[in-house]
Formats: sequence, structure tokens, C-alpha cells
Amino acid sequence: MILVMIKKINLSILIIFLLLGTFWAFRIFTKKNTIVSNNSKVTTPDNSNYTPNNTDKFNKKMYSITEPTSLWFVANKHYSLPITYTPNDLIVPSVPLRLASSEQQMHLRTVLQTDLINLFNDAKTTGLQLQLGSGFRSATYQKTLYDGYVNTQGITEADRSSARPGHSEHQTGLALDFTRIDTKCHLDACLADLPEGKWLADNAYKYGFILRYTSDKEQVTGYMFEPWHYRYVGHELALEMHNTGIKTLEEFFDLGPATDYLK
Repeated sequence: MILVMIKKINLSILIIFLLLGTFWAFRIFTKKNTIVSNNSKVTTPDNSNYTPNNTDKFNKKMYSITEPTSLWFVANKHYSLPITYTPNDLIVPSVPLRLASSEQQMHLRTVLQTDLINLFNDAKTTGLQLQLGSGFRSATYQKTLYDGYVNTQGITEADRSSARPGHSEHQTGLALDFTRIDTKCHLDACLADLPEGKWLADNAYKYGFILRYTSDKEQVTGYMFEPWHYRYVGHELALEMHNTGIKTLEEFFDLGPATDYLK
């Protein structure tokens, strides 16, 4: 009888020790995790307008962002195109044109023609009157435009509204400026308040285009608000950026702000 009681006592003591061991192990584990959590920091650029992306499941390597012919090539103040680069598939799209079809600026790459035509057709059915204001520009032509801005506005203001040669999205053949057929608010921020500007802002992504320079991202892109300037990136990326609310290529691909040209 005594032996049985001793065995029961020993078993009870063993159970108590096991429970205490489990309790202290849990305390140590949770304390360690709390320390790690409290010490962890998300590093983002020193810019309140910069939005870290949340697109881990999206295949960001579907296209290159450094190959000039790529749909996702990023042209900005940090990344440039070869000065002599000209896309080999330029065409005059079958949409209303601001200038004669022989003009360089009325050309765009073949890859976006179908989506651009669909965009124009759908806009027209809603009563809007859009036309292609400007498309491809060579680096030589871009230099002429940029130098003109410098002469009239100075370098600081010119860099807010015009890209230096080799840094313009227009040279990719994938960027274009929309304008109204009556040219009201042509290359002016007031386009955003017109039906055409509002419709483009709400619907362009459905056709593979993104508004490249938004009103709240100058400290990321380095350019002022341009509600007329859209960039073709294809349906996958345009839809992903729309769904995630990420407004710039710099933020989407974690490239950091490109406010100034690299020295």
C-alpha cells in the first residue's frame, strides 16, 4: 500500500515538473518572438509619398525593366535608353491624329495598336472625342524640345516637365499623350477635370495603359502632374497596379524615387 502511494506521489511530481517546463518554455519562446517583432523595421525611402509595393505573388520578371524593347522598360531620370535607339516596329495607329501621319510623333509600336484602337472606340461610344497628341520621339527631337523648355523656363522647371534626351518614355514608342480633338486643355493639367481626362483616369488600365505621372507622385517620378501622358505596359501589369493601388513603376519594381538625374 505504501509503495503504491509513493508511486502515485512520484507520478504527480513528474506531471507537475512537465507542466512547469512547458510553461517556462512557452514564456521564453513568446518573449523572444516579441523582441524580434519589436526590433524589426520596414525600410523605405525617406519620402512620405513613396508607397512600398505589396505584389509578392505577381511575376515581376515576366518582362525586363532594363531592355529597351521590353513592355516594362523603365525610362526615368535614373534609367536611360541608348541615344540612337528607335523601335523597329513603329506604325501609325488607326486612331484620330493631331498631326499628319507622316510626322514622327504620330508613330507608336505595333504591340499596343489593338488596345489603343479599342480604347478610342470605347471612348467615342461614350461621347468623348480623343485624338493622339504625341507618340514616339527620337532622342534628337527630344533634345530640341528639352532645350526649348530650358531656354524659356530654366533647367529646374524644365526638368519637371520634360525629359532629357535618352530619358524620355516617348522614345520607347510605348508612351503617348492624349488630347481632345478641339485641343482644349492640350498638355495642360486642366485635362484632368474634363470628361476625357476623367474617363482615361478611370478606364485606361483596362486597355493596358497606366497614367505615368500622377498628381501626388512628383517626389517619386520627378515629373509634375501630366493627366495626358499614358504608358502602355500590357494588361497584366496595368491591372495589377490598378488592383494594388500602386501608381508608379518606380514603386512597383522597388526602384526608389527618381527625382533627380544621377551625376
